[in-house]
Amino acid sequence: MNVGIVGLGLIGGSLAKAYKRHPEITVYACEPDTTILEFAKLSGDVDDTLNEHNLKTCDLLLLATYPQAAADYLTETAPEIADRTIVVDCLGVKRGICGLGFKLAEEYGFTFIGGHPMAGTHNSGFKYSTEELFDDQPMVIVAKEHEKPEVLAKVEELLRPAGFGSFAFTTADKHDELIAFTSQLAHLVSNAYIKSPSAEAHAGFSAGSYRDMTRVAWLKADMWAELFLENGDNLSREVESLIERLSEYNEAIKQKDRETLTQLLREGCRRKREIDGR
Repeated sequence: MNVGIVGLGLIGGSLAKAYKRHPEITVYACEPDTTILEFAKLSGDVDDTLNEHNLKTCDLLLLATYPQAAADYLTETAPEIADRTIVVDCLGVKRGICGLGFKLAEEYGFTFIGGHPMAGTHNSGFKYSTEELFDDQPMVIVAKEHEKPEVLAKVEELLRPAGFGSFAFTTADKHDELIAFTSQLAHLVSNAYIKSPSAEAHAGFSAGSYRDMTRVAWLKADMWAELFLENGDNLSREVESLIERLSEYNEAIKQKDRETLTQLLREGCRRKREIDGR
């Protein structure tokens, strides 16, 4: 099995290391930072540079870079991708890349699948990548409408060596709508929260709540800015909804309205129990 990987950041690097746990799998990769690429080759995490020649031999091509870079790469290389190759993007947003990918796949004969590994850390870059990052983690799959069952089965077969424990299927629209809440809003709020002047004096006054709330404030700004803007309609709607809800709490606090504040807090606790099934 031959796997091509575009981008050797946290996700791409972890994919390379995960697939190289299997000696029978050959991993090719391309990465703008040639120092990282050469290090990955020397360390045995990548067998060789992904190029126009070995691209044609890939059973699986994984796009693990920024949205625009992934779109540019796919547009440029689409005519060189073999019919038997399955291309899976690993981006955090789906509508743009899937719209382009399905179109190019139809034009040039390969198979395109949208994918989003539900795994990661607050760190970024190849040096933080690990071979076990995806072990037993879910992988979200976005396929074109009425995709053949045998194609989806093949996608799962090709992705399982990376360690994924389950696969969830959805549409690009639904994915972006949900991810705005489950991931993007959390990163945005955490990043804004840490800007409080009180944060400078937190030492000795903070514990688990502070750590949980600020973990994802440490992010790669240029990448997340691109993801936020790609999904701006959904994310903006979530931000506005959160502001509205926070305003309710703030008004109750300013008015010293204990009854309303208690009710708001109880509603939040109840909602958490309902959603998590506790």
